[in-house]
Amino acid sequence: MMSEFTHINPKGEAHMVDVTEKSVTEREARAEALVRMAPETLAMIVEGRHHKGDVFATARVAGIMAAKQTSSLIPLCHPLMLTKVELDILPEPESDLVRIRSLCKLAGQTGVEMEALTAASVAALTIYDMCKAVQKDMVIDGVRLLEKRGGKSGHFKIDEE
Repeated sequence: MMSEFTHINPKGEAHMVDVTEKSVTEREARAEALVRMAPETLAMIVEGRHHKGDVFATARVAGIMAAKQTSSLIPLCHPLMLTKVELDILPEPESDLVRIRSLCKLAGQTGVEMEALTAASVAALTIYDMCKAVQKDMVIDGVRLLEKRGGKSGHFKIDEE
């Protein structure tokens, strides 16, 4: 069930939602992105043989920095005072992919879904950027919100079968 678009005013114009009257609540969001690559590329990263250094450490820092810059990247997004940003970067050699999971938290008046999605996406883009000289046909996909807590809309969690 979809509710009305909150970023469109009665005249049909884009606007930033006024959250002044909303209560400050604890909010949390988790997201993920996948980077699919050749087994040789993944092995090179995991074994630390990449000439550019620690790919996962760089991607983790990039994701954290991106979460903090989300309002500069996504129009109409509120600047947020994040209290936690965490990225888990999990190689899955059996599937020839890297799974990136992000967590963003704060106490505030609006949710952190976009920050979690941005963190996972930019970490994936960083892995691609660092490895494109080795493999240009990597695929970034599966970017999605896994869970969100807090706020008026309550708790959402995907069914991860």
